[in-house]
Amino acid sequence: MSENKLTFEYCDQLVRDFEEVIENPIKSKSSVYYTGVDLGTACVVVAVLDENFKPVAGAYQYADVVRDGMVVDYIGAINIVRKMKQDLEEKLDTELIYAAAAIPPGTESVDGGAVKNVVQAAGFEMTNLLDESTAANAVLQMQNGAVVDIGGGTTGISILKDGKVIYVADEPTGGTHFSLVISGAYGMEFQEADQYKRVDKNHKELLPILKPVVEKVASIITQHIKGYDVQEIALVGGTCCLTGIEGIIQKQTGVPTHKPQNPMFVTPLGIALSCKQESLD
Repeated sequence: MSENKLTFEYCDQLVRDFEEVIENPIKSKSSVYYTGVDLGTACVVVAVLDENFKPVAGAYQYADVVRDGMVVDYIGAINIVRKMKQDLEEKLDTELIYAAAAIPPGTESVDGGAVKNVVQAAGFEMTNLLDESTAANAVLQMQNGAVVDIGGGTTGISILKDGKVIYVADEPTGGTHFSLVISGAYGMEFQEADQYKRVDKNHKELLPILKPVVEKVASIITQHIKGYDVQEIALVGGTCCLTGIEGIIQKQTGVPTHKPQNPMFVTPLGIALSCKQESLD
C-alpha cells in the first residue's frame, strides 16, 4: 500500500476533520454547501462540506429505517433526515439546499427511487445519486483494489481497476450477524448486544468471539476478488469499527488491508464530495 499512503492519509484527515465539526460546526459563510445523505442499515449520517469541499458540519443517528440497502420505514427516514437538516441549518445559520445520496451497487432499479424521494421529501434538492462504492472511493481514491462495505446485513465488495468499479457483489453477513453472535454468547437481548458492540472498550474482549464471523466475511472477500488484480482492500461501513477486524481480514485474504480513521464516515463524505449544484431530472 506504500504508493497509496498519501491517499489514505487524505482520507483519514478528512474523517478527522469531519469528526471535529460534528462537535464544533464551522459557521463561517460559504457561497454554497454540499450535503451527503447516507441512509445506512444501522445509522443515518449527514455530512456538510463548504465551497472548498471542506467539512463544516455533520450529524449521525442510529436508526432502523433501512435494511440491507432497502428503505423499510419511508416516513421514519424522511423525519430523521428532515430533523437533521433543520438542526444543521440552525447550527450553520444557513439553508442547506443541495444534497446527494447513495445506494448499494446494483440496486438502483429496486430502491433508487425511494432513496431519492426520502432526500427530496426532507427538503433537499437532489443533485446526485451514486453507488456507495463510487462514493467511498471519492475519499479513498484507490486505483486497483477492493472497497469492502460491511453493512448491517450484508458485505458488499466492489473491485476497482484504474479507479473505476468493474465488479460488484453483495452477500449476507454483516453487523446483524455480529450482534446475534454476541447475543448468544452473553445471553443478551439483540438490541443490548447491538449496543454493546459499539463500545470501543469492549472490542478486545469481543474480537475472539466474533473472529469466526470476521473470517466468514474474509472468505466472502477472497471468493469475489479471485482472478482480479486486487492490490489492497479498504474497509468501510460502521461494522468495520470493530478494533482488529482489518488484521484478521488481511491475514485471511493475504491482501494488504486498510481501515480508515472512522469507516462509518467514509461513504457519507464521499457522497458529499459528489454533490453538485444542479438537481437531477
